[in-house]
Amino acid sequence: MELTLFTLSSSSSTFLSSPLKSKLKHLRPTLLHLNNKPLPFRVTSLSVPQCDTSLPPAIQTFWQWLRDEGVVSSKTLAKPALVPEGMGLVANRDIARNEVVLEVPKRLWINPDAVSASEIGNVCSGLKPWVSVALFLLRENSKEDSKWRLYFDILPETTDSPVFWSEQELDELQGTQLLSTTMDVKEYVETEFQKVEQEIILPNKKLFPSPITLDDFFWAFGILRSRAFSRLRNQSLVLIPFADFINHSSSVTTEEHAWEIKGAAGLFSWDYLFSIRSPLSVKAGEQVYIQYDLNKSNAELALDYGFIESKANRNAFTLTLQISESDPFYGDKLDIAESNGMGETAYFDIFLDCSLPAQMIPYLRLVALGGTDAFLLESIFRNSVWGFLDLPVSRANEELICRVVREACKSALSAYPTTLEEDEKLMESELDSRLGIAVGIRVGEKKVLQHIDSIFKDRELELDILEYYQERRLKDLGLSGELGDIIFWEK
Repeated sequence: MELTLFTLSSSSSTFLSSPLKSKLKHLRPTLLHLNNKPLPFRVTSLSVPQCDTSLPPAIQTFWQWLRDEGVVSSKTLAKPALVPEGMGLVANRDIARNEVVLEVPKRLWINPDAVSASEIGNVCSGLKPWVSVALFLLRENSKEDSKWRLYFDILPETTDSPVFWSEQELDELQGTQLLSTTMDVKEYVETEFQKVEQEIILPNKKLFPSPITLDDFFWAFGILRSRAFSRLRNQSLVLIPFADFINHSSSVTTEEHAWEIKGAAGLFSWDYLFSIRSPLSVKAGEQVYIQYDLNKSNAELALDYGFIESKANRNAFTLTLQISESDPFYGDKLDIAESNGMGETAYFDIFLDCSLPAQMIPYLRLVALGGTDAFLLESIFRNSVWGFLDLPVSRANEELICRVVREACKSALSAYPTTLEEDEKLMESELDSRLGIAVGIRVGEKKVLQHIDSIFKDRELELDILEYYQERRLKDLGLSGELGDIIFWEK
């Protein structure tokens, strides 16, 4: 059996630097003759889960489509239901940990392969995968006879991602890194649309007879960003009808829930199947969850999916450090940085209540090197200097990095229009989903900034007791005593 692990997408890298046709045949009754009395023998599916009649008609029709396509059978252990998150999957019966919940054949996946096999495959061949799939989504959505018609009818018109917020709603993100990231993403998507409109859509009106607007393109972007799975046999994204109903839970601590296998895709066909296994034991009637991404920050969760978590370690702030071109030692510092897998600019994601990234302090010390410490930049030390930077270089160097980082934290905190205390008070009240995200992001960033500041404040208090390069060097040479006094040898 072929088996490939893949997970829910998003990641930003997929977008910034994928679902079944062959209807289940209903067999006519076969008449078996016994004692000259015809007895009907019907081949039917046992205990096929029924859709709740209280659900919206579009969901019920979509469920019937899945049944007609052979996706839903007695082996399907979950069905759509209204849940606190909106729509989700609930267990038909008790489900054991790692038990298969659902399977969706490849013929219903929406991915770059589906685009390549379609009428627009040739004109989309040179596009970024997500752009080509976005165009395919929009074109299929405009067709009444699309085989995914009933799937498109149940997709949301928008999400709570800040990409879709109004200007007034975005004002609540003032001062946050999420606001600047959101504006960058919106600019990027708009640029991609303008390019594809001029190069693909307008020159091929026969292939794209229905108008495609920027809002339409953003809708497709949001659908892919929030619902696509990734890392599937070298493909960057795939939409899988039915499977994308499953919601995220912070209580799930593994991403190993989805697999690609080769198996039966109906009564008489075999295909690759997208298979979801429950990462937790679930009781009948309870919601089935997966983990979207263990490593995303709350800002990334908000941008991709339109929600945040209450867990402290989801709160993050990105410090951007740079070797200035005006630095008299710019060339030497850049060479050292590049020799150690870094560059002129370095980004460090710092999470609340977590230690600093391993390479952050050495990089800070490198950027701050100067004066009497500049000898470490000489070529003779080129292969060993990064190791030296793991430990304090000099009091002046350590004092400088503490002061610069603390000033940066103070400046960032002053950019928010509210205080941490005001935001925490707001969180005690009932907030709508988008305001709740905004306030949660503000609180998280401020707490991380205070966390960073406290680390370097404590460091400042240790400046007089730290051991610096010169002292360590003298000890290595046997020229310093245990108390740090220099030893003079007499003839």
